[in-house]
Amino acid sequence: MTQNSVRRSGGRSARHALRAAPLAENMRPVRPGMSGGRYNPLTQTDIQNIHSAALDALEVIGLADAPESGVRILTGAGALLGDDGRIRFPRALVEDMLAIAPKNITLCGRDPVHDLDLRDTRVYYGTAGAAVHIVDVEGNNYRESTVQDLHDAARIVETLDNVHFFQRPMVCRDIPDNREMDLNTVYAACSGTTKHVGTSFTEPDYVAPALEMLHMMAGGEDKWRERPFVSNSNCFVVPPMKFATESCRVMEECIRGGMPVLLLSAGQAGATAPAPIAGAIVQAVAECLAGLVYVNAMAPGHPAVFGTWPFVSDLRTGAMSGGSGEQALLTAGCAQMHRFYGLPGGAAAGIADAKMPDMQAGWEQATSNVMAGLAGLNMVYEAVGMHASLLGFCLESLILGDDMLGQVQRCVRGIEVTPDTLSLETMKETCLGGPGHYLGTQQTLSLMQTEYIYPKIGDRTSPKEWAEIGKPNLLRRATARKEEILAAPTTAAFPPEVDHAIRKAFAIHLR
Repeated sequence: MTQNSVRRSGGRSARHALRAAPLAENMRPVRPGMSGGRYNPLTQTDIQNIHSAALDALEVIGLADAPESGVRILTGAGALLGDDGRIRFPRALVEDMLAIAPKNITLCGRDPVHDLDLRDTRVYYGTAGAAVHIVDVEGNNYRESTVQDLHDAARIVETLDNVHFFQRPMVCRDIPDNREMDLNTVYAACSGTTKHVGTSFTEPDYVAPALEMLHMMAGGEDKWRERPFVSNSNCFVVPPMKFATESCRVMEECIRGGMPVLLLSAGQAGATAPAPIAGAIVQAVAECLAGLVYVNAMAPGHPAVFGTWPFVSDLRTGAMSGGSGEQALLTAGCAQMHRFYGLPGGAAAGIADAKMPDMQAGWEQATSNVMAGLAGLNMVYEAVGMHASLLGFCLESLILGDDMLGQVQRCVRGIEVTPDTLSLETMKETCLGGPGHYLGTQQTLSLMQTEYIYPKIGDRTSPKEWAEIGKPNLLRRATARKEEILAAPTTAAFPPEVDHAIRKAFAIHLR
């Protein structure tokens, strides 16, 4: 049998068979937690200067408005309360707390297969935010988001390979009572996905009933504390350089309840943070270091994500510009600071200022997601679905974003250079007496699924093929996929007896 006949008999049918067969996790071309860190917008001197400036800011400026409990915790650890009411942080105190803060933490999924191992430069992508609108692509407009929308988003994320965690991306605007809204947010998210969930709480008193619900989901408080599958996204500061009093009290309650926390500093460059990108990073680092001291003074070694989330302003208008190149640089610079401290870190990327999932949204979402991943950011929040500078969330964009994140992660994976991938032997066989091309070679067939990633919704057909199959529209395909997912039973549903007990104990609005 000649090489040509092997190619003919094994060509298209072999390729289709390979693509149809499921791959083992370790053979997939991209997978959760791949290592980034190849992109470094800051030099080592830059990093040292930012670190030094952040320590100066903490020692000289400090933070205002700590709650009484926070004052006790921080001053008990060695922070100084000034006559002006500001808490200042001696350098030695910050360095001591950096030494005891955990460098490797695991954020658990309800299903252990979705655990997030946050160490080194491992990268995970997920949702986040507090959008107040859902994007209606069919009507080309926005409407208020509901608890059903939140649950639907969680159910979709459960099916997406390249979205690794689900932090609440929108607010349940149909539930006016804040306590019920917070509890229903936990229920809607956790009943929709078995991946790790992040959420927020409006007031400290709402944490205890949420923990009661989580204990029921986990099968008891001991099982919850062993594997907490929900973390608290906590805006513990109000930039510039002030503690958010109520959020700090929420954080304290979450820590007591065994819940991991995201220490989130979200200044806006040119408005609530310095306009220079470097200055915005300095303030975010200083604020998060203050949070790190707070957490470890209260509970040494408690799992906390170093959440430098500075945003960018369009300085012409003052409006947020999450889809800008400056935002991409800002996030990548923050990732380098996380690596410098050796701390699990998170920041925002993938935000679109575009109102719909269009070409503008595509470049805005891809640019910052690529740079965040290449910079080795552990937790890339708001990576998919976010539009209108965080005001709108789009379910179709979430599905399209899964394709986008597949390509992004292929960039994060990088290029493997080995004797086999250098391909000299294959080149010899092909060029010296072979067919003169690499289609159908054993190497090509073996790498089709492990080296290359293919879009599930994106279209790569020729114009002729595209016309023959009815000229499919990308958004319509995403809508059809959304409806298909939501029409199928969910694998994340609680056992009936657990769901019944939760609904009996709490006012669950989700039908």
